[in-house]
Amino acid sequence: MTARRAAVPRLLAVPALAVLLAGCGIRATEVPTNFGPAPSRVQCTLAEPDVSTQAARGLPVQVFLLCGSSLVTVDRTVRVPDGAADSERRILVAQGLLDQLATPPSAAEKEAGYSTDVRGGITVDGPRPGDPDDTLRLSTAPAGLTSYALAQVVCTFSDSAAAEGDGSVVLGGPGPESPRRYECTDEVRARPGSTEPPSKDVAGE
Repeated sequence: MTARRAAVPRLLAVPALAVLLAGCGIRATEVPTNFGPAPSRVQCTLAEPDVSTQAARGLPVQVFLLCGSSLVTVDRTVRVPDGAADSERRILVAQGLLDQLATPPSAAEKEAGYSTDVRGGITVDGPRPGDPDDTLRLSTAPAGLTSYALAQVVCTFSDSAAAEGDGSVVLGGPGPESPRRYECTDEVRARPGSTEPPSKDVAGE
């Protein structure tokens, strides 16, 4: 009997503690605190696109936009004239991808949390004499881009027909500096603001 009476105050103390915490502005969470922070409110999801309609407008592609603190892909299209030579086609695709990256997200994409750090007006050209054949020269030096914008460009290009499809892309700027091969890694996609794409000089390739 004594044990039962002792348990009653302890049981009553639990809801009382909850009331006190609520009064202090501390909200309960259903997410176990032992397994990291609660998930972000940003959903980063959109309705499935109409692929057939996209194909009618141009070549279906994917570009990397920012959502929260990471990179995510969204579907886009770029126009490439029929009959373009492979080298010309690669440059046209790269320019189309840059233009799509610089286009502000749609209202639905903004609502879902998407944004871009790539600014408009950047153009792309092919290799100079001495550059690897797959070099893409930007009108703005890669080093002059923000870490977010560089990650967007590298990951978008390396995953497209503008590159060789091996997860990397050779980029150069308008100056005399040698181009470098940049890689899009899992770390870059997860933390583009603090992890720059790994790169190396392509002089020895």
